[in-house]
Amino acid sequence: MNSAIIAGICWHLVGAASAACFYAPFKQVKRWSWETMWSVGGITSWLILPWAVSAVLLPNFWAYYASFSLSQLLPVFLFGAMWGIGNINYGLTMRYLGMSMGIGIAIGVTLVVGTLMTPLLQGRFMELFASTGGRMTLLGVFVAVIGVAIVSRAGLLKERALGINAEEFNLKKGLVLAVMCGFFSAGMSFAMDAAKPMHNAAAQLGIDPLYVALPSYVVIMGGGAIVNLGYCFIRLATKSSLSVKADFSVAKPLLIANVLFATLGGLMWYLQFFFYAWGHAKIPPQYDFVSWMLHMSLYVLCGGLVGLLLKEWKSAGRRPVGVLSLGCVVIIIAANIVGLGLAA
Repeated sequence: MNSAIIAGICWHLVGAASAACFYAPFKQVKRWSWETMWSVGGITSWLILPWAVSAVLLPNFWAYYASFSLSQLLPVFLFGAMWGIGNINYGLTMRYLGMSMGIGIAIGVTLVVGTLMTPLLQGRFMELFASTGGRMTLLGVFVAVIGVAIVSRAGLLKERALGINAEEFNLKKGLVLAVMCGFFSAGMSFAMDAAKPMHNAAAQLGIDPLYVALPSYVVIMGGGAIVNLGYCFIRLATKSSLSVKADFSVAKPLLIANVLFATLGGLMWYLQFFFYAWGHAKIPPQYDFVSWMLHMSLYVLCGGLVGLLLKEWKSAGRRPVGVLSLGCVVIIIAANIVGLGLAA
């Protein structure tokens, strides 16, 4: 396994760690509705940061985007919106299935769909079976799904041990939402593939390979922003129990703290894809579809490790922790298998 591939996996790990920790600052927000909190964080991560980073990277911001036709930008935008729908469904999935079952199904579906659908649609899927590297890569994806399932099982054992139940458990509705969440969340993987002309154009401008994907985030996350912010704004405008005015009428010290924590959460949410771009740049082009598998499986791994560090599993007993540890090891093995496949 060469150093570039190792670096790619490590950058995906950094991005996944940021994703696993991003909600911690949001938990410090007090006396705000979820919609207001999510909107402030979202404006930071989906609008301000992508535009600011691209303005720094690009020699001529407007000329770069004007160089693409609507037919080139529209799929990138729509796949970003698709990813945004997945974000909304994620919260609803947790509501009806609980964290462990919801995460297991949603992440499992998005891992498989987001990873394998791209080569399938490009007609390259069967070619993967013709090479040793391709077969090992597919094996790594399969092992990663097993690892995610084991970690999810550990979470379910933990919830049972601690007496945690879904807010409004509904298996039928939850399963439908989990599958929808997994499918729509894969839109980020599809958007990155559709944005390759944008990446190539950025490279021709002399932008470092690590950063060439970042200008495309203006369009990708713009699609996600419209869906997420539209959902939040509609709820804030129509739900009598919600009020932006009330949220921003809290005491000034609390208001400042809430804005800072929500902004920090948005920054960490953006950083997962900032480093995703770095990891993606190090993956061989013929196997770039595995970036999504690495990101999602390492996200589950980091989520489990963060839970252990925060002692969330302390009272769950030895069995759930043992199953979690096994799942983490399996995901690490999967990442190594994929790495070997990329190097073959």
